[in-house]
Amino acid sequence: MCGIVGYVGNKQVVPLIIDGLRKLEYRGYDSAGIAVVDDEHRLSLRRAEGKLRNLEECIRLNPLDGNYGIGHTRWATHGRPTEENAHPHRDQSGRVVVVHNGIIENYLQLKERLAANGSEFKTETDTEVVAHLIGFYKDRENLSLEEAVRKAVKELRGIFALSIISVDEPDTIIAVREGPPVVIGLGDGEFFVASDIPAILQHTRDVFYLGEKEIAVLTKDSVRVTDYDGNVVEPKQQRITWDPIMAEKGGFKHFMLKEIYEQPRALRDTVRGRLSIDTGKVYLDQMDISEEDFLGVTSIKIAACGTSWHAGIAGKYMIEELARLSVEVDYASEFRYRNPVLDENTLLIVISQSGETADTIAALREAKKYGCKVLAVCNVHGSMITRESDGTILTHAGPEIGVASTKAFTSQMIAIYLFALYLGQLRGKIDAPQAKFHAQRLAELPLKIEQLLNDADSIEELSREFFRVQDFLYLGRGINFPVALEGALKLKEISYIHAEGYPAGEMKHGPNALIDEKLPVVIVNTREDGNAASELRYEKTHSNIVEVKSRDGIILSILTEGDQMSSKVSNHIIEIPETSDLLAPILSIVPLQLLAYYIAVRRGCDVDQPRNLAKSVTVE
Repeated sequence: MCGIVGYVGNKQVVPLIIDGLRKLEYRGYDSAGIAVVDDEHRLSLRRAEGKLRNLEECIRLNPLDGNYGIGHTRWATHGRPTEENAHPHRDQSGRVVVVHNGIIENYLQLKERLAANGSEFKTETDTEVVAHLIGFYKDRENLSLEEAVRKAVKELRGIFALSIISVDEPDTIIAVREGPPVVIGLGDGEFFVASDIPAILQHTRDVFYLGEKEIAVLTKDSVRVTDYDGNVVEPKQQRITWDPIMAEKGGFKHFMLKEIYEQPRALRDTVRGRLSIDTGKVYLDQMDISEEDFLGVTSIKIAACGTSWHAGIAGKYMIEELARLSVEVDYASEFRYRNPVLDENTLLIVISQSGETADTIAALREAKKYGCKVLAVCNVHGSMITRESDGTILTHAGPEIGVASTKAFTSQMIAIYLFALYLGQLRGKIDAPQAKFHAQRLAELPLKIEQLLNDADSIEELSREFFRVQDFLYLGRGINFPVALEGALKLKEISYIHAEGYPAGEMKHGPNALIDEKLPVVIVNTREDGNAASELRYEKTHSNIVEVKSRDGIILSILTEGDQMSSKVSNHIIEIPETSDLLAPILSIVPLQLLAYYIAVRRGCDVDQPRNLAKSVTVE
């Protein structure tokens, strides 16, 4: 969603905020703006439609300076993406300024009430209503800025993160969280507020996340946190260990390409310390779910969105195969709307890269009502999902800036695979030799991904064949089905080519009608030698390849090295190293990520910031 940056201290505020917004531009790029106050209590505000560079040009032509301020990069919800609707927004007096991430559901009712009391609105946004409401209480009731904010937020319905400044209260920023993330950065004589850590990591590694319905008051000298009623809260400080360079492109043309190449490292880091290669035993940290609790689980639900949902589908195959427990996978956005069947013996697994996905948080809270234990698979320590879950498996993928998720997906599958091994051993479904076999296969994966990445030039060349097409079909059977879904999603996200993932066994039930000599069909058909179920799936999917071939479709097959059957009837092939059936998706998706990337580049698309999408969906 939207990105927020604020600073109070002794540094030059404008370049600091602009640099922070640049690191958050993946969260929103419809418009951007900044508001600062100087030592003579003069408020200056600049806004621009479009990407951040337009705001930078506006500031170059019309400079501003100040001692403290707030900035915003927007992903439009209420109001069109115009300069007028860009944040920051002011109150009626022009002395209170607000930036906002989220949605105020009752803004129309508040707007009508404020208009009846003399407020004149200039924009279509819900954020301007927040500014007017705070200003109304501050001026009409002669309240301090903090008191006015405290009174105003109690009237807001929805989810929101706010940063507020006023010319009447020098060197003060107030931050509020009710839903979307708010990070407070701690410095020496300076403090920061942001939507995400990369915005402030260059300046401080000491941070804390503002909790739900909490208010932080930042000055040069201190930061104080309270709840909505004014009760003092002691935040849980943490130190960020990853290097700021991890959030930079590091010589790659795009963040997405960098993050594709980071997957071997991300997988090693996710496994490190959790798996004994010698014994196959899995060790899960950050777990307030006991072995007795896990043994009492009779069914598992998985809730996630987008790419994380695809990881959940792969996880279903892993858990059912290794732990022999029934698993259902839900779109988190649908979970609480279907009256799910849950009880205290149900384990809910929620998967989210950011840990702040609104729909996934809602699913988590719904499950809690029924007494379910909740296990989170997440990339961000201290995020809302990790704080509200009973246990967490952190993926240790590092910051992921590209909107189209890559390393988060493979790391999530690794995390779920580790959990499936753990649960399978705990339930007595995996013996020691089997556990050791799985552990050794897992340990081999990073090198095998590096092998695939070393052959990226051939995939770039292959993109020449396909970058002008308008439609793609992706097919997979069994655990290869989520790879088909994710491959199609990557292509449509960044290249704007219509692509659809489909179960290979369902071809005769409709999709065959689409196949002609112009349609590329990507078919994932890997196999594990000696695995009877894998061999059967391979043979059935091979029949689908022949079926497409007979209808003149253009076949691109993802196959295991040394394939002697499907390779002969495919127009193009990409080979992956041999691995176990359950781990093959982690290898198969890598060339499909690269194919999507190179096709998008050839089409001239904005790979890191595809239109109409944002990295973290923190509102429903």
